[in-house]
Amino acid sequence: MTLLRKIGLLGMLVCLSTVVLASGNDVASVATVVTTEFNAIAKLLSVTAYVAGVGFALAGILQFKAHKENPQQVPLSKPVVMVVVAGCLLFLPTILNIAGSSLFGGSQTSAATSGGGSALAGS
Repeated sequence: MTLLRKIGLLGMLVCLSTVVLASGNDVASVATVVTTEFNAIAKLLSVTAYVAGVGFALAGILQFKAHKENPQQVPLSKPVVMVVVAGCLLFLPTILNIAGSSLFGGSQTSAATSGGGSALAGS
């Protein structure tokens, strides 16, 4: 095993043990804590996707400028790919929210990052 894998495995074990020790001994409290942590991870990934999408968009714009100044050095495919990746990253949280609502039903709020589907619970 590489050092990075060992550190990652140790980190996961520490997180899991703190979840189990902090929540008590019954299964319901452990499930509640794990669900809360997964919602926090989903929100973190959503924010990360937005930030990375904006970063790729800005880098793509700068690459378009570099291509205009010197077309022999910077191929046109590089800024186009960056802008496409930026669009995919910016729409990723929305697509995951829609896919979660489609697969798990409209009232499933634990899979949503922004509480989507709560309006459908009363209908």
